[in-house]
Amino acid sequence: MKKIAYIILVLFMVSCYSDDNVPLVADEEAILSTFIANKKFIKDNVIACAASDEVSAGLINVYFYPEAGAKDFKLYQSDGTDGNDFSKYQFVKAVAQPFIDGTLQQFKVRSKVNWFVVVYMVDDTVKISTPIRSKVFSQPTVWNNAVTINQEQMEMPQFNWPIADESLNAIFFQVVTTQNSEFLSGTYTHENKFQYYKLNNVVLNVTNGTPPNLVSNNTYNFIVMDVSLDNWVNTVSSSSFVAN
Repeated sequence: MKKIAYIILVLFMVSCYSDDNVPLVADEEAILSTFIANKKFIKDNVIACAASDEVSAGLINVYFYPEAGAKDFKLYQSDGTDGNDFSKYQFVKAVAQPFIDGTLQQFKVRSKVNWFVVVYMVDDTVKISTPIRSKVFSQPTVWNNAVTINQEQMEMPQFNWPIADESLNAIFFQVVTTQNSEFLSGTYTHENKFQYYKLNNVVLNVTNGTPPNLVSNNTYNFIVMDVSLDNWVNTVSSSSFVAN
């Protein structure tokens, strides 16, 4: 359990911030439909999901992957029944914070709304994530260390984890980092297994180029998110390991 606590501390530690750090938003940016009016925008074009916090009950972590050139990160929330009705989304006064050395970003918020979307700019185009259904109260994310690591193949560990509920799962997101939380690889699979670094069952890859080989006797971290079709994280499983 000490290893798991260390991973969570390193991967999810965030700095405190004041309201002064929240960017000023013009009136036309307060509602998403107004913000994108007369702008070029692409919906379902930001990789994002959300999970309830492992430590603080009711806190929501909204994770997203900013593509190259992305800027002006915003979070919008909606209490409507239709997650695709952008007229119901209101700007959330929150600051994006680095997650796993900044390769990913996250918003941390407390809210009882139904939906979130992450929005950012790339050049002159507004990009919007697929709506994320918040289940922080109805189905809080389960955090555990249920990861099996097979290191029979030198420096190429294979990770396996159980599926808590197949009816809820749509995809798995895996991240491998160094002991100091430096991002090595980020991959998506439909199967509940992944081998570093093989791509035979990878359906989406956010790794920057080819990651380095693991170094024998060095410590690494592995984390996997079980993500539902509506982008809520059902389970987060993590483990540290020493490479053979």
